[in-house]
Amino acid sequence: MSGDRPARWTHRHLDRLTPAEATTAPAIDPAALPRILPGHDLWDLWPVQEEDGSTSVVDGRELWMSLSAPALGHPEERHDRARIRLLGRTGDEWADLGNLFPDGASLGSREWSGSAVRRPDGSVSVYYTAAGRHGESRPTYRQRVAEARLSASVLGAAVREASPHGGSPRGASVRGASVRGASSHGASSRGASSHGEGPHREILRSDGHVYLPADEDEGAPGRIRAFRDPGWFRDPADGRDHLLVAASTAWKDTFTGAIALATSQDGTWTLRPPLLVADGVNHELERPHVVVHDSRYYLFFSAQRHTFHPAGRGPTGLYGFAAPALTGPYEPLNESGLVIGNPAGAPDQAYAWLVLPDLRVVSFANYRGSDLRSADAAQARAGFGGTLAPTLKLALNGLRTTVVPEACDGM
Repeated sequence: MSGDRPARWTHRHLDRLTPAEATTAPAIDPAALPRILPGHDLWDLWPVQEEDGSTSVVDGRELWMSLSAPALGHPEERHDRARIRLLGRTGDEWADLGNLFPDGASLGSREWSGSAVRRPDGSVSVYYTAAGRHGESRPTYRQRVAEARLSASVLGAAVREASPHGGSPRGASVRGASVRGASSHGASSRGASSHGEGPHREILRSDGHVYLPADEDEGAPGRIRAFRDPGWFRDPADGRDHLLVAASTAWKDTFTGAIALATSQDGTWTLRPPLLVADGVNHELERPHVVVHDSRYYLFFSAQRHTFHPAGRGPTGLYGFAAPALTGPYEPLNESGLVIGNPAGAPDQAYAWLVLPDLRVVSFANYRGSDLRSADAAQARAGFGGTLAPTLKLALNGLRTTVVPEACDGM
């Protein structure tokens, strides 16, 4: 975006998309995947950040959040019962700290992706998507951007619960990872916020003019409008806080994926013009986030092959643009925008990539086979990962990127 003009992701860019080793993820070995939450699906991982962007560490543990749901029925149904889970990580060991919010505390019928930042006083601002409405008899697809504040004492208590008496709790080794602390079964009402928390509040709403309201009663993942996935970012150029939001623009085409920008001023969030629009190209630009590297602003997002127009126009993958400043002007990475694509033989193996400041890339293991989203529940469940995918690493050189093939240690 330069001034009030957003960057556009166009079919002209996609015409330059060709399979290449530099932008293709290595094939995932399902046998090598640790099941971080036995009995639960886990997806859409993000760290609790410090205000400088680094990952927060409390009592020696990195703090992470993810979406989770009991591993029951068709994997696509997990979105209808998603909750935010708090996790602790020490080396290659993960501690399950339970659901982040008590039952009924968040603003929707379930919780979708977001971000979190720890403040100087030790409290944590949690930005999340409140999906649906309290008390609805069946899931609706209303989406609101909300904030909740966890106190430092709440957070510290949650971490200490995973290590009673300050010692090393017992844990079961699960494929190279160790699951420790709270049981992954029956923990729906314990965890960080069962000790008390600040009020939840809606902080952003689509304006119905530039951004379409995401208020549909009917739909399914990949076929609904978006106003979700708030990604927190502090611009080092001016120290101001921003949120990047997966949105839908009120333009002519039905494929209206966009990345909205909101800026905080004295605790009030204001929507600004979009950074990027994919009018006519893709329906959803999910989990947007920015990493500053070598004085460039790298804007990353995830897109699925079935949300392109036409379907399959691009692979399911991590995409990105870069600019000299947060507001642009943005240019596509690798000419097409593709940064990491799933291999052709496993087109749905991973999703929801997140690039960390050190250029490690986390994602979750999705479907091992092709087109299992529409398969029967038993077949889809058998082919679903529902846990962390191997961590990758990016090399950035201006507008060119390369996937480093070796998985990083400790993730």
